[in-house]
Amino acid sequence: MALTQSAERAALYKLIDYVDEDPEARIPKIMDTIDKYTPASVFPTQRAAFRSAIDDRSNWYQLILKAFHLNPEVRRRLLKTFIVDANILAWPVQEKARDKYACNIPWAILLDPTSACNLRCTGCWAAEYGHALNLSYEDICSIIDQGRELGCHVYIYTGGEPLVRKDDLIRICEKYPDCAFLCFTNATLIDEAFCQDMIRVANFVPAISAEGNEHTTDERRGDGTYAKIERAMDLLRAHDLPFGISCCWTRANADAVATEQNMDWMIEKGALFCWYFHFMPVGRAASADLMPTPEQRERMYRFVREMRGVKPLFTLDFQNDGEFVGGCIAGGRRYLHINAAGDVEPCVFIHYANANIHDVSLLDALRSPLFMKYYQSQPFNTNHLRPCPMLENPDDLPRMVVETGARSTDLVEKETPEQLREKTAPAAAAWAPVAERLWADEADPLHETRQRWNEGQAETDVTRLARLGRDLRTQPEPQL
Repeated sequence: MALTQSAERAALYKLIDYVDEDPEARIPKIMDTIDKYTPASVFPTQRAAFRSAIDDRSNWYQLILKAFHLNPEVRRRLLKTFIVDANILAWPVQEKARDKYACNIPWAILLDPTSACNLRCTGCWAAEYGHALNLSYEDICSIIDQGRELGCHVYIYTGGEPLVRKDDLIRICEKYPDCAFLCFTNATLIDEAFCQDMIRVANFVPAISAEGNEHTTDERRGDGTYAKIERAMDLLRAHDLPFGISCCWTRANADAVATEQNMDWMIEKGALFCWYFHFMPVGRAASADLMPTPEQRERMYRFVREMRGVKPLFTLDFQNDGEFVGGCIAGGRRYLHINAAGDVEPCVFIHYANANIHDVSLLDALRSPLFMKYYQSQPFNTNHLRPCPMLENPDDLPRMVVETGARSTDLVEKETPEQLREKTAPAAAAWAPVAERLWADEADPLHETRQRWNEGQAETDVTRLARLGRDLRTQPEPQL
């Protein structure tokens, strides 16, 4: 670490300690110090939103205060790791790497420690993968070592059920205290001993899968799962440990998910965040019948944004929030996915690859043909309510896979991109006019922002587009 970065790190760590002593009195001063030590180009929109929340004493301010009521040792170390190491210091390193290597460099890496899972959830490809595949402890450490060299300090476990490997995951937390680890989990393996491990390492955060009420959750995940989820949440809350919710919403559960009652339940249980995922019909056995209707998606779009204005819960709606990040973030632009076999995929939902982490370096995987096609093509649509090359722009993925010679990485039954397109194209056609109407709505508070072509784009996104000769004002879609 350079001397200047070490000094900046020490100063920011000291700031967090200072605020932690008296959060309500000192939080208003935090942004002035962060602005002093952080270049204006580092997360300007997010910093402005943070400052506004503090000044307005909004529901977001209440959420910030909730973070300062977590287990004291956990919150101090986690805030330092996530805010300082994984964001303020990491982002400039990532931006330099993007310029240096002329490819996407991720903010976060998703990886599957194992294909094993103790549940069989409807519509989940992991239910078909079996228990045979694992990334070894050494594999995961190698990925993290390579990621840290590129400035990546956020690692997110998917699966399978990652906590089948919880002993290894805790060892990894111990080895990399400057990294933040989030884990999508069904929560059935969270117990008292694991809570004590979380307190000890202080850089592990579960995102518990729950979909609406008891009926809709158990219908998809199996009888009794909802009760186990609640027990895990109660245990985490009893120890003042941070956790959130991961919600896959489908045609079957959308009406139960998009309710204030459901959101209040999350808050009451102690969740700090909820990540909403639109169901993706990935895998030969996955049915398009579970895909939400356009009416349900519009309702979710409006519901999440309405609740953001009143509830102390951080929410991300992964199909409807593209405008805040300049469109698709896959292909390493902000994240990538490595499955339990080591295949390096552009997205957790895009099961095609040219590279395997056992054969090439992480950087070489980021420069593989399919990843470079993402780099050259993003955003796939300047209407960021239509961000995905599979779901809303279904012709794009088959073209990219064919052009780059990528192979299917499905671990059970190979699915061609054309077969996947057959499932997503009707939904894309139905959603397109709704998305265009919503995007053009002059009454929307974000309408003026949407007129700025570079909104949500990082500095390196802008230079990338210039290098490629693409003007988003005249070329709203890539020339594939």
